[in-house]
Amino acid sequence: MSIKKLIPAILIGTLACVNIAGCTSSKDREATKTKQELKSTQIESNNGESSKVLVVYYSASGNTKAVAENIAEETDGDLFELVPTDVYTSDDLDWTNKNSRVTQEHNNPETRDVELEYNTVDNWDDYDTVFIGYPKMEYSL
Repeated sequence: MSIKKLIPAILIGTLACVNIAGCTSSKDREATKTKQELKSTQIESNNGESSKVLVVYYSASGNTKAVAENIAEETDGDLFELVPTDVYTSDDLDWTNKNSRVTQEHNNPETRDVELEYNTVDNWDDYDTVFIGYPKMEYSL
């Protein structure tokens, strides 16, 4: 599976400033919740042995990064950050502005192909489990 094929699915409509666990201002509370959920889940490969885990994430404001780091820590997984070539500014992320970058991307699918600094995961085929984290978008215009 190519990470490049996953990029559009990851970035489409996901560039608001909230974390993957839900819309909240308390990233610590959500990170703790995620840790508890992961502790109750054993990740195994098909042969019953522990699987190799990769945590791929995009984080506009740092909330998703914190959750991704917790998941990687709890699962002994590797991290892979998606970094846009043209980094999003706070003005770009202002979904209340009809002319902001995220609003334009939300409204026009042709603008969603965001170029990344790098898009290839080393040893992709070695991973059994891949978590994909991105900001959750909850708004309507």
